[in-house]
Amino acid sequence: MAHRWKNDLTHADVTQKGLFLNRRQIIAGLGAGSILGAIGSRAMAQEGLEPNSYEEITSYNNYYEFGTGKEDPARHADALTTSPWSVKIDGLVDRPGDFSMEDILGKMSVEERIYRLRCVEAWSMVVPWNGFELADLLDMAGVQSSARYVAFETALRPEEMPGVAYKVLDWPYVEGLRLDEAMHPLTILATGIYGKPIPNQNGAPLRLVVPWKYGFKSIKSIVRITLTDTQPPTSWNKAGPGEYGFYSNVNPEVDHPRWSQATERMIGGGFFAKRQPTLMFNGYDEVASLYDGMDLTQNF
Repeated sequence: MAHRWKNDLTHADVTQKGLFLNRRQIIAGLGAGSILGAIGSRAMAQEGLEPNSYEEITSYNNYYEFGTGKEDPARHADALTTSPWSVKIDGLVDRPGDFSMEDILGKMSVEERIYRLRCVEAWSMVVPWNGFELADLLDMAGVQSSARYVAFETALRPEEMPGVAYKVLDWPYVEGLRLDEAMHPLTILATGIYGKPIPNQNGAPLRLVVPWKYGFKSIKSIVRITLTDTQPPTSWNKAGPGEYGFYSNVNPEVDHPRWSQATERMIGGGFFAKRQPTLMFNGYDEVASLYDGMDLTQNF
């Protein structure tokens, strides 16, 4: 389905209803001349979520390729060239290749999703993303039956990314998901925020968003997606295996070795804002079945 932006929502629509608006239903509803109804599924809707402001979302970021300070990405990421951009899809797929952003967006259905974002550093925000389900892109590539995991890689451009001059991590940044996590309908590839193209500091032009996991799992500025039958390495797990696991699901009962995860600080609440309880799976309980039988205290 051709890519189209939903641009008739106002901020009031978003904050008062707190609903995810399904792009496929928008297109179908407009085609039939009908009015879009609210979506009731908690898998796709989070009632009462009020998004952070565009300024907050784009000025408080972790993107170490541009520096370790929260303001560094907004200061330096404009140096990143995001057009033209292509993504290599390879490994255990039927149709590998290098796909331009135009190729990808021409085949995807872009939706608006309002998701909680929980950082492992115990702060959080709410972001109205625009994007498409990762499963749709993987289906386009044709996942082979032997695939079990999906590996991701960020662009590595030392001339445009001043932070990679420092060995904070082993560059390029890499991440991974189990295949069933990647195919879950909550998992998206984001291309925008508030109906605008995603800014460089937030991972332009294409970033992963997995809302029930800590934010470092949602890799930015993706240039490669590889289907594999073995668990791929991930940057923070390589840097600190005792602190950062492969799964990294939000879990208030499993503390980081250096701080509690029981509560979180909501960005935009002010210095004296009361901390709020951390929700298991960041509030997305519908993914719990993915981990049936696993000891989540041992699979951080």
